[in-house]
Amino acid sequence: MRNIFLLLTAFLFYSNVSPAQKTTKGNYVLVIHGGAGTILKSKMTPEKEAAYRAALQKALETGYAALQSGKSSVDAVEATIHVLEDDPHFNAGKGAVFTHDGRNELDAAIMDGKTLSAGAVAGVRTIRNPISAARAVMEKSEHVLLTGAGADQFAKEAGLEIVDPSYFFTQDRWDNLQQALKEDSIKAKKNSGSNEDPTPYDTSETILTQNNKYGITNVDNKFGTVGCAALDLYGNLAAGTSTGGMTNKKYGRVGDSPLIGAGTYANNNTVAVSCTGWGEYFIRCTVAYDLSAMMEYKKMSVKDAGKAVIDKVAKLGGNGGLIALDKNGNMTMPFNTEGMYRGAVTRDGKIEIYFYNN
Repeated sequence: MRNIFLLLTAFLFYSNVSPAQKTTKGNYVLVIHGGAGTILKSKMTPEKEAAYRAALQKALETGYAALQSGKSSVDAVEATIHVLEDDPHFNAGKGAVFTHDGRNELDAAIMDGKTLSAGAVAGVRTIRNPISAARAVMEKSEHVLLTGAGADQFAKEAGLEIVDPSYFFTQDRWDNLQQALKEDSIKAKKNSGSNEDPTPYDTSETILTQNNKYGITNVDNKFGTVGCAALDLYGNLAAGTSTGGMTNKKYGRVGDSPLIGAGTYANNNTVAVSCTGWGEYFIRCTVAYDLSAMMEYKKMSVKDAGKAVIDKVAKLGGNGGLIALDKNGNMTMPFNTEGMYRGAVTRDGKIEIYFYNN
């Protein structure tokens, strides 16, 4: 009777533990994210869920294959993010959102935990895979961050695939911009006191946020930034992040993704981190480096440090999430939104994929 009771107790315990918690610690080699935000099962169609799952699965399989073949963590991060940049479901590469002026301006960063070398690009418009441009900056230039037309030119000279800006057009992202512009127009009419029906795309008047500041507040229901953290066979960590930024962004706005220490960081002594969310808050909290510093100086676990930095973001009023993989193969995926597209693969090839906050 006692044995039956013990078995029942164990069954009930594991039934209330999330799949991520069931997996043995220290067994991960690759972790990815595809954005955090209002991701609810009640609003997810079976077809859409299947498409996201397939994309994350392909990305994890690609990165795992690279690691298993003996390639470096940097190679695995680049290859993994390529898959996500080429998939229009995510706000990176092909699926990048549009700026206020109707353009796609992309950002990316990559960091090698072994050498602390890093590279990043921001505001690029013609590079098919910005993560490769970030790697080229890291390996083929004297700099860490290149921006705009100069970064595009550098990528061309470095031999990367260059595309016409129209390559990044997707109808869904364009429709999202039109809705944002319409909302801008409504705000402008209200600010001017006009009773006229707003012209959908009349944004000639300067729009101030509710805090009476220039720019835009975050109105995205989800963040589609993609990222990857990897641990290779030689014990080296790497992290990378790629994004299209925020819909309707203005004034050449750049978020946390291409900023080393804010949205991306890797150090063999501690952890590899990639963030997704409301970039302004991740910048102010220097989230990625702060997580590493907590582990290095306060001897916190990756899980505890991850929770602590996301709590800091939340306290300031920001939202989003991150993935982190430490030097021992322990990982965490904290977020403070309704969900986050995320996944991981273990040393023996077991793939885990999660969407929701449960």
